[in-house]
Amino acid sequence: MEQVIVIGAGLAGSEAAWQLAQRGIPVELREMKPKKMTPAHHTAYFGELVCSNSLRSDQLENAVGLLKEELRRCGSLIMACADAHRVEAGGALAVDRHAFAAAITEKIKGHPNITVAEGEVTELPPEGQVILATGPLTSEALSAEIRKLFPDSKYLNFFDAAAPLVTFDSIDMEQAWFASRYDRGTPDYINCPLTREEYDAFWTELTQAQEAEVHGFEDAGVFEGCMPVEVMARRGRDTLAYGPLKPVGLKDPRTGKEPHAVVQLRKDNAQGSIYNMVGFQTHLKFPEQKRVFSMIPALRQAEYVRYGVMHRNTFLDSPRLLDRYYRVRGQERLMFAGQITGVEGYVESTASGCLAAVELARRLAGKSPANFPQETALGALALYISDQSVVNFQPMNINFGLIPPLGCRVKGKRNKNAAISQRALGALGKLDLD
Repeated sequence: MEQVIVIGAGLAGSEAAWQLAQRGIPVELREMKPKKMTPAHHTAYFGELVCSNSLRSDQLENAVGLLKEELRRCGSLIMACADAHRVEAGGALAVDRHAFAAAITEKIKGHPNITVAEGEVTELPPEGQVILATGPLTSEALSAEIRKLFPDSKYLNFFDAAAPLVTFDSIDMEQAWFASRYDRGTPDYINCPLTREEYDAFWTELTQAQEAEVHGFEDAGVFEGCMPVEVMARRGRDTLAYGPLKPVGLKDPRTGKEPHAVVQLRKDNAQGSIYNMVGFQTHLKFPEQKRVFSMIPALRQAEYVRYGVMHRNTFLDSPRLLDRYYRVRGQERLMFAGQITGVEGYVESTASGCLAAVELARRLAGKSPANFPQETALGALALYISDQSVVNFQPMNINFGLIPPLGCRVKGKRNKNAAISQRALGALGKLDLD
């Protein structure tokens, strides 16, 4: 069987390598870590999570919950490791990031059909089947090579930001409380309230705080799904209070009322010793982060185990360049997977690697394409990034808007979404994915 080269051992690359190997196809997985690291990475593990430790909702009434269930039914390595190393996060699937990545690495390196080659890839393999899954942290050298593939097309860069992590022991729990919004799920979030006066003072300092130097960064070019908190704050005094700091559904047990704003912290490891500042992706200078975030009463003495950092993100003008199988149009031996294709999010990146590998495996075995239908979340994502009618292409999370409506009326949004999910799982079950 022909060997496939997978470049990049993030979520998409690891998933693609696994799906191919499980089908008896030999894989050479090329990964630049640990020989070359990036500012956003801290370990040599495969599948290392950067921006957050949450894979978002795990409920079928939510589109990403559907996508996760589809992946499970496709034998996803990433989902198996996530389920095995989850930490409590209400209705969301959050993981112990180190245990999660370590498990992925162990499974990949232990598979008899996968060979790992360490070191930076600076040139595209001249022949053979290749899946490029280098993600938002594609190296400059390889990025330049990819540009050469598409000299007449847009090849876009933007920036993401990772949120700070604080120790649980340093959080003042007399100024905070455990709860989930509207008491849904288990009370796994730490809620740090702000009065109107405290919020106004915090907002003023946040909007004036010094940013770390990031060449080429502009507010207008930031992707809305991972916007730095200081950029969001500059869009208006109440933007945060109606966004990531909204207090709706969270009553302070000390007052019995909703505070003016709430900063939420989410468990980042299984032990509950480290918490992530939800929605606080940032590229402020480290001393400024400590100064400004210490204005939050519950975090006045917070100990930061990692400050927020800014990192470059890269994605293709995929509707013009890729087909529904994530293949390069006109150069079908080359495929892309992960955020570089314009799917946004951990689960979506995993999904692209899964679909690309399943379809490639079928081609190599002389079988017809599975053709994941648009009724499935996996198919809807692939059809979105390859839809040539899309004019101003931007990265997209999975959402029910990408999936065709039911064609009949179902009362209640949650009931309707649940029905869409059941239809999707039924359609997935009819596919031959071997």
